[in-house]
Amino acid sequence: MIDLFIEMMSYTFLVRAVVVGILVALCSSLLGVSLVLKRYSMIGDGLSHVGFGALAVATALNASPLQISVPVVMIAAFLLLKISENSNIKGDAAIALISTSALAIGVMAISVTSGINIDIYNYMFGSILAMSKADVALSIALSITVFILYIFFYSKLFAVTFDESFAKATGIKTSLYNMLLALLTAVTIVIGMRLMGALLISSLIIFPSLTSMKVFKSFRGVVICSAILSVLCFITGIVLSYILSTPAGASVVCVNILLYFTFFIFGFLSRRRKFSK
Repeated sequence: MIDLFIEMMSYTFLVRAVVVGILVALCSSLLGVSLVLKRYSMIGDGLSHVGFGALAVATALNASPLQISVPVVMIAAFLLLKISENSNIKGDAAIALISTSALAIGVMAISVTSGINIDIYNYMFGSILAMSKADVALSIALSITVFILYIFFYSKLFAVTFDESFAKATGIKTSLYNMLLALLTAVTIVIGMRLMGALLISSLIIFPSLTSMKVFKSFRGVVICSAILSVLCFITGIVLSYILSTPAGASVVCVNILLYFTFFIFGFLSRRRKFSK
C-alpha cells in the first residue's frame, strides 16, 4: 500500500490533486457539521451550481476560473442568505432560484461561445488533471484561510449552530456568523469543484458529518471524527481511482457511502446492545 502511494506521488498532477483534495476535505468536513445541524446542507449543492456557471463564463472569456469563481460564488452565498431572510422566498426555494439561474447562464455561455472547446463532463464530475500550479497555490492559500477562520470563530459558530435565538440574546451577531459560515462554504465549494465536480462536491460536506453523527454525540467529537474520516475517505478514493481507473470524485463519494453504512450499522448495534441491558 505504501509502495503504491509512493508510485502515485511520482506523478505531479496526482500530487496536486492529493494536496488540494486533503485541504478541501478537511475544510468541508468542519463546515459540514454546522451546515447539517442548521439544515443548510443543500447550500453546498446550490453554490456548486453557481460555481459551474462562473467557471463556464470565466473559461469562455479566457479568464482565470478560480479568480472569477471565488468572488461570484461568495456574492451568491451573500444573496442567498439575504433573500432567505428578507423576502417571501425561503430556504430551498432560494437555493433553487439562484442555482438553476447560474446553471442556465453557464450552459448558455458554453453554447454560444465559438472557437472554444469546453469539457462539460470535467466541470460536472471533476478531473484530477484540472488543477494547474496557479490553481494549487491559490487553493492552498484559500483553504488555510478557511481553516484559520473556522478555528478562530469556533465558539461563535458553535453557539449559532445549536441555539441561534439564545446566541442572539447573549449579544452574538448571529447574522454575521451565518454569513461567515456561508462565505467559508462558498470558498471551499469553489476550490473543491475543479477536483470533485459540480454535482459531487456537496458530498464532502454532507457525508462525513452524517457518518460521524451515527457514533458520536458531542459537537467536538463529531467535528474531529468528521475531519479524520473525510481526509481518509478522500485518500482512499484517490487510491481506488488510480487502481481501478475510475473518476476520482465518484470514487471518493463511493468510499464515503460505504463508510456511512458501516457507521450506521455500528451505531445501530451499539444502541441495541445498550437497550438490551
